[in-house]
Amino acid sequence: MNRPNLSYADSVIPDSANSDARNRHELEAHFVSDDSMPLHGDLYEQIDQLEAIDVDELVKLLADDNNATTSREPISLADFFEGLAQLATMGVVEVTEIVEAIHREVILRPLGRFNEGNVNNWQRGITGRIYGTIRHIMLMVGNNLASVLRIYKNIISQKSARPLPDSLKKLVNVLNGVMGDHLVNNGNALAVPMVLYDRDGNLQRDALSGRVTILCHGLCMSHLSWQSREGNGIDDAIKNTQPDTTVLLLDYNTGRRISRSGRKFSQLLKDLVDNNPNISQIDLVGHSMGGLVARSALFYGQQERLDWVKRVGNLITLGSPHHGAVLERIGNHVQDIIAKLPFAGSLAKLGDMRSAGIIDLRHGSIRDADWKSLEGRSVLPQDFRHPARLPSGIKTYFVASALVETHYDSKMTDLLGDSLVSVASALGEDDAEHALFVPDGHKAVFYGVNHMNLIHSRRVREQVVEWLLDNGKSDYAGRTRIYSYPRSLDIAV
Repeated sequence: MNRPNLSYADSVIPDSANSDARNRHELEAHFVSDDSMPLHGDLYEQIDQLEAIDVDELVKLLADDNNATTSREPISLADFFEGLAQLATMGVVEVTEIVEAIHREVILRPLGRFNEGNVNNWQRGITGRIYGTIRHIMLMVGNNLASVLRIYKNIISQKSARPLPDSLKKLVNVLNGVMGDHLVNNGNALAVPMVLYDRDGNLQRDALSGRVTILCHGLCMSHLSWQSREGNGIDDAIKNTQPDTTVLLLDYNTGRRISRSGRKFSQLLKDLVDNNPNISQIDLVGHSMGGLVARSALFYGQQERLDWVKRVGNLITLGSPHHGAVLERIGNHVQDIIAKLPFAGSLAKLGDMRSAGIIDLRHGSIRDADWKSLEGRSVLPQDFRHPARLPSGIKTYFVASALVETHYDSKMTDLLGDSLVSVASALGEDDAEHALFVPDGHKAVFYGVNHMNLIHSRRVREQVVEWLLDNGKSDYAGRTRIYSYPRSLDIAV
C-alpha cells in the first residue's frame, strides 16, 4: 500500500488549502478497513499459528502445577525470575498503550475528531492494528517465557526451592504495593500471598495457645519491616515484656483492595483459631494500611459472626489513614488536572497504573461497597463511602504523629501530620457519620516522628507495650489525650 510520507507538521498543523485533504487522507489511512491490509496478512496468520501452541497444556503434561497447594507458600527465587519475566512484558505493553493514546490524540484532536466514535474506529485502522500487534506479540513472548521458567521451576527446582533473600523480598513487597492488583489479575508469580510468620521469619505452623499478638505492616512494606537490627523493635519489646505472648507477623499484598485483604485476613484468623482452639486472646497492631486491613477484617468477621472476633482484646493502629491519606488525594487531583489538558490527557493513564490498594487510601475505604458499584479503578467520594464502625467490646487505641517537634496547634500542622496522614485521620476523627468514637485517653500524638518511623520510635514502642500490658484493666477512657515530645521525658498533657 502506497501512503504519503507526511511529517508531523503536515498531519497536525494545517497551513494551506491542500492540508485539509492531506489530513483527511491521513485519517482515512488510520481508519482503513480490515480487508485492505495485505501487508499484515502473513503476520497475523503466523501469530494465529503460534497461538495454537498451548504452552499451559505443555506445563500440565510435564509437571503437576498444583496451584491450590502452592498459592499460600511464600515466593521462591524461581517464582521471582518467572514473575520478573512477565512483569517486563507488562511494562512494555503498558508503555505501548500510553504511547498509542498520545499518538491517537495528536492525530485526532487537531481535526476536531477526538471523540468516542473515532477513538473506537482507530483500532480498526492501520496504526491501531500495528499497536495491537506489538502488544499481542509482547504478551505472547512474555507468557511463553514465563511458562518455560515455570516448567523449570516445577521439574528441576521443585524439591529444593530456594527462598528469596531478604533484600529481594523487600523489593517484591514494594512492587506489590505499587501494582499488586495488576500482578494478581495477570497471574504473576510475584503476587505476594497472605501468610503469617513467626519472629524468626518462618511460616507459622506450630501449635499455639494463650495470648497472640499479630503485627500488620503498611503499604509497600513486609513482615521484615518490623525487625530491628538492634533487637529493639516492637516485636522484641512485646516478647521481652510479655514472654508468654506469641508474636506473629502478617505478610500480604498491599496493592490489592483493602477490603479484599480484610476478608482474606478474617478467613486466615478463622483458620488460625480453628486449628488452635487454645488461643485465649488475639491483639492486632497495624501500621498505616495494616491498621485498615485489621479494621476491615474485624468488620467482615463480625458481619459473618466468626468466633475469632470474640477473642480480640486490643486493636492498636499506628498512623493509619482512617479517613484517607493526603498524598493520595493530591495525586488523584493532579491526575484529574492532567486528564483535562489537550495532548497530555493520555498521560493520566500513568496514574491508573497505581494499585487499587493505594486508591483505597484516598478516603480510607475498607468495605467492598465503597468500590464495587463503580466502573474502573476508583472509590466513592468521601461523603458517600459506607461507614465501618468498630466492634464493641474491643479496646481500641489510635496513634498519630506530626513532623513538628513541639505542640503547635494549627490547621497546617494537623493537615501535614506525619507527611502522609493527617493527625485527625490517624485518630479517626471526623465530623460526619464516619467518626470512630474512641475515647481521648485511648489516643496518642507523637511529635517529631514521621510516618515510616512510627514502627521504630522508642516512644511509640513503649506506649504500645504499655497498652498491651495493661490489657484493658485501667480506665484510660477517663484520661486526657497523650502528647509525646522528643528530647525529653514523655509528657502527658
